[in-house]
Amino acid sequence: MEYGLIGGKLGHSYSKIIHEKLADYHYELAPLQPEELGPFLTARTFQGINVTIPYKKDVIPYLDELDDDARSIGAVNTIVNRSGRLTGHNTDCSGFRYMMKKAGVKAAGKKTLVLGTGGAAQAILAALSYEQAGPIISVSRTGKGGAVTYEESVRLHRDARLIINTTPAGMYPDVDAAPLDLTPYTDCEAVLDIIYNPSETRLTAQAKALGMKAATGLTMLVAQAACACQLFTGQPIPEQRIDEITEELIQELMEARHE
Repeated sequence: MEYGLIGGKLGHSYSKIIHEKLADYHYELAPLQPEELGPFLTARTFQGINVTIPYKKDVIPYLDELDDDARSIGAVNTIVNRSGRLTGHNTDCSGFRYMMKKAGVKAAGKKTLVLGTGGAAQAILAALSYEQAGPIISVSRTGKGGAVTYEESVRLHRDARLIINTTPAGMYPDVDAAPLDLTPYTDCEAVLDIIYNPSETRLTAQAKALGMKAATGLTMLVAQAACACQLFTGQPIPEQRIDEITEELIQELMEARHE
């Protein structure tokens, strides 16, 4: 494999579609069992790969170097092989910042709720730090690890101005679910949901109905893939191409749902 994606179950992945729209290379999906990960990375037979659940942390001991984002987030989603030397990158942070930009959302100085504390949340927290958001409150069902519960969030943080969902609540096929009810958050200006399927979640639909800005994660998905592609090829990808591919995928998702 020259370029591709490694992870656990990859049947849902859009990475092949996106990368082959972005660049002129063949992109493979390579599901790996845990015992296959080490031999695959040690062989170093690829030029560039993306990494998804559950291996974003597991790959790190096999790498020679990490970029600043990967180091601060503690996870890698892109590995580039340069003359046998493996460098780990994390493009999720840049992808989310592009999503914010396209949605017209500014985070600086704004109280922000981040729903979920899993791996995806770590890249979002790094991006919010870059954007000088604050204070930033993590919200989870258990309230462990410094997070507050959803009940505490309503009681103590209903003045949040930005809400970001990093949980799978509302992801296809469970499209009627939402991580919380936005009604109490009357100061909220914008809601960003990193779910990309469906292209409109119950959470973002409610946000728009309440007069808030809202966006789902397809833009982030394409933007982070474009960042990875640039690392693979050394060739810049114009923002216009990211936007075009995002629109193409939205149309394909809508058509697939109506078949």
